[in-house]
Amino acid sequence: MTNIAVKKYKNFKSFYPFYLSQHENIICRRLHFIGSSLIIITLTYVLINAAWPLLWTLPFLGYGFAWLGHFFFEKNKPATFTYPWYSLLGDWVMYKDILMGKLKF
Repeated sequence: MTNIAVKKYKNFKSFYPFYLSQHENIICRRLHFIGSSLIIITLTYVLINAAWPLLWTLPFLGYGFAWLGHFFFEKNKPATFTYPWYSLLGDWVMYKDILMGKLKF
């Protein structure tokens, strides 16, 4: 596994290219996309049906799929371990970029 070099990013704009470099494997990106989609579907279900106990599943859905992608396909340490907030934002920006066709899916 490759390690993430510890660098201090002053803003998300400078972090995002690094984030993308940690998601070059298409299967890793697809697993992120699946996890993020499941979060949206589950959150929608929870809000419509007031199924509040299901909220605890959201981190497992999102991070479970993402971490499988990193550990088994990308073979690197998830950026979330070093940059939790930028990484969370990166997940959703990458999701949007995949939906918009800016990133290969």
